[in-house]
Amino acid sequence: MKRMIMMLLVSAAMTAQAEAASVTNKDAETQVLVVVEDGSRAEIALEPGATETICPSGCFLTMPNGDRIALGGGEEVEIKGGEALVK
Repeated sequence: MKRMIMMLLVSAAMTAQAEAASVTNKDAETQVLVVVEDGSRAEIALEPGATETICPSGCFLTMPNGDRIALGGGEEVEIKGGEALVK
């Protein structure tokens, strides 16, 4: 029984990580993004060429130009020309 519970917990943890969104900055300058998740607001500075994993349980992402995107998890977001492309 204990083994089954541990397997379920490990499986749930792996699934949550797999469903997180990733954001890659393909621009030549640092981009500052605002992430609102579960009522908490955080700013993320994303260096050129960097990738950050965010939003394991969904969130709102605000780009520097003011565009706001709802993410449910699992999306791949690329920043090109200051704009977000969601895949």
